[in-house]
Amino acid sequence: MPISRRTLAAAAVTALVLPLSACGSGDGGGSTDASGKVEGDITFQTWNLRANFKDYFNGVIAGFEKKYPGTHVKWVDQPAEGYPDKLSADAAAGTLPDVVNVSPDLLAPLAKAGLALDLDRAAAKYKQEYLPGAWAGDQIPGMTGTYAFPWYLNTGPLFYNKALFEKAGLDPDTPPKTYDDLFTQAQQIADKSGGKVATLANIPTIEDFGRYGASLMNQDGTGFTFNDAKGVELLTKYKKLYDAKGLDPQALTATPESAGNKFLTQAVAMNPGSALDLENFKKQAPSLYKNIGITDQITNTGHVNMYVMGAMVNSRTKHTPAAVAFAHYVTDAEHQMSFAKEVAIFPSTAGSLDDPYFTKEDGTDETRVRIAAAKSLKNAVNYTPVLFSDQMKTALRNEVAKALQGKQSPEAALDNAVKECDQLLKQG
Repeated sequence: MPISRRTLAAAAVTALVLPLSACGSGDGGGSTDASGKVEGDITFQTWNLRANFKDYFNGVIAGFEKKYPGTHVKWVDQPAEGYPDKLSADAAAGTLPDVVNVSPDLLAPLAKAGLALDLDRAAAKYKQEYLPGAWAGDQIPGMTGTYAFPWYLNTGPLFYNKALFEKAGLDPDTPPKTYDDLFTQAQQIADKSGGKVATLANIPTIEDFGRYGASLMNQDGTGFTFNDAKGVELLTKYKKLYDAKGLDPQALTATPESAGNKFLTQAVAMNPGSALDLENFKKQAPSLYKNIGITDQITNTGHVNMYVMGAMVNSRTKHTPAAVAFAHYVTDAEHQMSFAKEVAIFPSTAGSLDDPYFTKEDGTDETRVRIAAAKSLKNAVNYTPVLFSDQMKTALRNEVAKALQGKQSPEAALDNAVKECDQLLKQG
């Protein structure tokens, strides 16, 4: 369930593309007409959810079968490790389940191979039930249509250390909102601390370029564009921050865990996190905990980043009405709300984030973080291009590191990163 699972999935996107390319455009598959009688046996596949949510999903399935007599849903659950490989094997063998739990990066090759039902054609009547940004999260550059029902969302606010802000002469109750705010305040924190306190522990990722306002990919999905003027501007500012020690010197090799430890020990002033981190701060760093501030992700666009999970309908299913009906049932407002109360995720359905569960304080840390994240999700977008693989993330990271070290200019670094990512895209 955690956000990091999406990263695990992305690692095998390239492996998915090659075997799927032989599947063609989907001709000869099942019917795209979802308007018939909801009946028949279908298979529903989830991704590492049975261990913790067996009773929940058994209840959802029982409710669906009661609502639609004559249906039967077989639930299969695959482990997190090897899930992309399992999808690849099933796709190549023609044995994909009728409804499949996917992230956008795993959805893309399936859609390109014609194996994902276009819901804009088959189930357009449901579109208004979902947040626009979530529905768009399952669209593929270069293709028309939407290829999975949005399911659960995730995001995270930023934590900041109020004491470090105040020590630098900044208003602890006015954290940065835009990147200009961030760089100005980070410079002041670095200057006032003599370079001993950095504000950030991570180098910019593709999501940062998106939140800054850079264009990430062309509309037809044939090439990346994050080396535009905005992209170069962002990396230039990060270089200046790195030189001023406002970006932690170890950021070039940082992991989420190491960055978290830097924040825990109060060596950096800001870091993304979750309610679990708050509990950890409370136990391990009481002085940090009492000075914790919570704010939105930094963005110039007014839209934070979100991660999207979806429920894809196999275009080759023999029971299209039943498969579409079940994918919608699992992801409708009622069931997304009930799932959100089982685990720390957020519903993608319109209006659900206005529920008191996501708006009413109760004094607990978990609720503080949940409310902050839910508020930002209403107009959030998935900045990571669905065609941006882990290999591409590595290419960008390596080139950004060279720019920060002064081995090449920010412009050259991003040009090289785009060139390498475009080559990887063509290989796919």
